[in-house]
Amino acid sequence: MTEPVVLLPGMMCDARLYHHQMLHLSRERAVTIAPITQGERVEEIASGLLDQLPKRFALAGLSMGGIVAMEILRRAPDRVTRICLMDTDALADTPQIAAAREPMIVGARAGRLDEVMKQAIRPEFLAPGAGRVAVLEQVMEMARDLGPEVFVRQSRALQRRPDQQGTLRKIRVPAMVLCGAHDGLTPVKRHSFMAELIDGAELRVIDEAGHIPTLETPEAVTAALRDWLAMARQS
Repeated sequence: MTEPVVLLPGMMCDARLYHHQMLHLSRERAVTIAPITQGERVEEIASGLLDQLPKRFALAGLSMGGIVAMEILRRAPDRVTRICLMDTDALADTPQIAAAREPMIVGARAGRLDEVMKQAIRPEFLAPGAGRVAVLEQVMEMARDLGPEVFVRQSRALQRRPDQQGTLRKIRVPAMVLCGAHDGLTPVKRHSFMAELIDGAELRVIDEAGHIPTLETPEAVTAALRDWLAMARQS
């Protein structure tokens, strides 16, 4: 039976992040874009989503979506048939990173969301080239539509998120760890580390992409997800 796919967007992103993947993958299977906008803890977000998602599903998440995906897998491993973690991080915030989020939270609450988002997703996080500006503007549009309250909730969730290295070590389903070669926020070496923790995981690096490959190189990501969906289940 063809398993449904659940895609989790990154911070301050919505279904537009996965436009190409949704358009193409939904031709052959059910595709759900699940919001990660509710709750000030990753555990709360994951628990709320599990109440709404199919009984069993393939799960993929980008950036903060990958962080929530790991928590879903930790809480309900028997419901996740396979997992793809994209441009994300299994480690908890360091005290320094958690503290650095505070001025941005204050700024968002003060009505300076555009300014804050320019700090949160900088040009050097993406692959160089003419397409960088358009991708950043797409992210800004999604952030404006979601609004400052979502930024605050998601920032709090990231500050308090658990370390998921133990979760990765326990994965026994087909797994892909995917990232852009130019990701300046969660670099390739971090994904290599994650892939080493997962038994049988495939590491996929997209040469022309940075932190948001679903928008930077949508065709390459969709092709990678097709390969992931075709990976044989472990016996």
